[in-house]
Amino acid sequence: MVTKKSKDPIWLDAPEDHDYPAAASYLALTMGPKMVTKTVSALRKAKLSHFKAKDIFRASGLSLLGVSNSHVEKDRKKLQKGVFLSPLLLVRAPELGKVIVADGYHRLCAVYGVNEDALIPCQIV
Repeated sequence: MVTKKSKDPIWLDAPEDHDYPAAASYLALTMGPKMVTKTVSALRKAKLSHFKAKDIFRASGLSLLGVSNSHVEKDRKKLQKGVFLSPLLLVRAPELGKVIVADGYHRLCAVYGVNEDALIPCQIV
């Protein structure tokens, strides 16, 4: 576990390996297997982009989970301890006019609770 003392969220340089299967599992609920494989492969190759937490929420249309959610609380504690967080994995869904948070929803909620203007690194396709 990498840590650094900081008040602002700090990020790993790339998503962790286990984030991609998590994204695939989530995406499999709305896409066929071939599309999931193609999308996750593209995510693995995507360069990091940075977006404000509030903009990701607006684009996704998701609701903010509070600290009563155990996963958000876990990520909030990581923020307080200065643990590096994994970048988000995002998929554009222009047919829905939204972005899908394929992995990192709880991290997004935790960061938003600290600073809605925080820049969050993302791989997005």
